[in-house]
Amino acid sequence: MRVVFIILIALVSIVVLLLIVAAFVKKEYEVRREILINQPSRAVFDYVRHVKNQDNYSVWVMADPKMKKDYSGVDGQVGFVYAWDSQDGKVGKGHQEITAIKEAEEVDLKVTFIKPFEGVGLTEMKTEPAGDGQTRVSWGMRGKSVYPMNITNLFIDGILGKDLEKSLINLRTVLEK
Repeated sequence: MRVVFIILIALVSIVVLLLIVAAFVKKEYEVRREILINQPSRAVFDYVRHVKNQDNYSVWVMADPKMKKDYSGVDGQVGFVYAWDSQDGKVGKGHQEITAIKEAEEVDLKVTFIKPFEGVGLTEMKTEPAGDGQTRVSWGMRGKSVYPMNITNLFIDGILGKDLEKSLINLRTVLEK
């Protein structure tokens, strides 16, 4: 009985400690990665502006080849929506919408997560000439986490950043073929 009491006290102490730490962690997060691609900037932009092309480079989209996908609007234009629904708990359900395009420079998307958790992330994909026929591609995501889930912001750069890096490497592989 005494051992159970000690374990219970330890668990409660850990939970209380995590709640206290979360009170001091910023609720906003931002993660960004970039890569150089050996293709002209216009060609790279024309590829990334089409959300359906994420099927070929985004680790998140590629995580479940069997997921249901729905589209509305014209891909590559403001208002296009790409919705997904997966039976894989890690992939979940949600949609992303092109919210703004700065021609030949930037595509902004609003990503709404429904399952396995609710949330909204704002992403942007920027392209800029880097000389010698190369393009610098920058992909970022920012958003807010509610308390106490904001404690995950302590680790989000490593988690999301790794996925952004893998996706950008995939993008470079696809475009440099």
